[in-house]
Amino acid sequence: MKLWGGRFSGRRDPQFEKFSESFSLDQRFVLYDLRVNLAYVQALRRARVLKPREAAQLTAGLEALSRKIQRNSNWAKGQAAEDVHTWVEAELERIAGGVAGKLRTGRSRNDLVATEMRMYVKDSALQLAHSLADLMDALLVQARRNSSAILPGYTHLQPAQPILFAHYLLAYFEMFSRDCTRLVDCLVRADELPLGAGALAGTTFAIERERLARDLGFSRVAGNSLDVTCDRDPAAELVFACALCMVHLSRLAEDLIVYSSPGFGYVELADAYSTGSSIMPQKKNPDSMELIRGRSGAVLGNLAGLLAVLKGLPSAYDRDLQEDKAAMFAAVDTTLGAVQIAARVVATLRTHPERMKAMTELGFLTATDVADELVRRGVPFASAHEQVGKLVQHCASLGKTFRELSTQEAMQFVPGWDSNLHEVATSVQRSIARRDVTGGTAPRQVARRLARAEKAVASLRNPFG
Repeated sequence: MKLWGGRFSGRRDPQFEKFSESFSLDQRFVLYDLRVNLAYVQALRRARVLKPREAAQLTAGLEALSRKIQRNSNWAKGQAAEDVHTWVEAELERIAGGVAGKLRTGRSRNDLVATEMRMYVKDSALQLAHSLADLMDALLVQARRNSSAILPGYTHLQPAQPILFAHYLLAYFEMFSRDCTRLVDCLVRADELPLGAGALAGTTFAIERERLARDLGFSRVAGNSLDVTCDRDPAAELVFACALCMVHLSRLAEDLIVYSSPGFGYVELADAYSTGSSIMPQKKNPDSMELIRGRSGAVLGNLAGLLAVLKGLPSAYDRDLQEDKAAMFAAVDTTLGAVQIAARVVATLRTHPERMKAMTELGFLTATDVADELVRRGVPFASAHEQVGKLVQHCASLGKTFRELSTQEAMQFVPGWDSNLHEVATSVQRSIARRDVTGGTAPRQVARRLARAEKAVASLRNPFG
């Protein structure tokens, strides 16, 4: 069965049939297709295209088909059709008879596909946001559990300044919070109805598009039929949101891979999310995190591929747009799986605060605090920076820490060195407490942010509540 066969004669090349089919992908739209068709039957009845008896026949047939699909998860196995829309119409004709041929009145696959794509985008964005909320919850639980743990902070993967481990976890909370709001924004922009736009110019039948929008859960009707039938911004935005989320997940994965290695030893992944070696019995590999890091590249590729498809198209529908689904489905599936695994890894993460604290003794993490204290005593920061830098160089050359310096030794490089500067140089707790500014790592600021973050997660779980 073809929805467009009247214009053509002769047998089509089977190789082209195989090349051009989309049923293998868009079969995932089948329940959306049935929902749209059920609503459209009523729109046709209100427009007096269908008689009440015909509308009832079609409704019964579509509902029977929906029940059949939901009872059988393998419903598509062995089926052959150009696309899911063709398959649904053919099945409906078997159930309801020739009246099924009226269902397509005033409608094109162009506005039908665009409608179902937007429904999928809305549902997927919400599902991803809910899964991200689970991950954010896990980060907050770990932050509460390790509220006093002190971690060496790094830049360039070199020791920089001490921070609270909770502050570190909240950094990822911020990233995933932005991902959630991007997904909600994507949902809001996708929330307009294409159906009724026809192939590109609208329809000559009295279709009540505003009523259709309400019936299908859309907040508004698309204002330009030409634009909406070829618009794939919702798909591109969803894939972009997935790609950026995977970038954030990949960064978290990289941190946990590094921090769980014996050279750091700050955290340990649960056995349930690790694997071993086929030859080295001692190995415990963070494969869950490595797979997230690796699969992030595939989602970035999905985004690049989709944008490349869209960039050279003329206005109105072109068959190239069939390729949007492969990129969109792959990006959503990969991201959803990665978010769910990351949430479980974080929730079961074992931390070693004593190891973190011990490592703060290395790397001169309080050097900036010493320079800042000199500034408070009237020394220009440039001079303070140089004095402390020379002191660090001296210590590093002898393999000493600030704690091991004598007063006389330190005064060779920092003339104002005294017991207070020694305390500044050797107390990571004091270093952290002094950073008591909004967004800083001081315990008071982190506690405030934790409280706000817990409220934020609740709102993200129900963004329209």
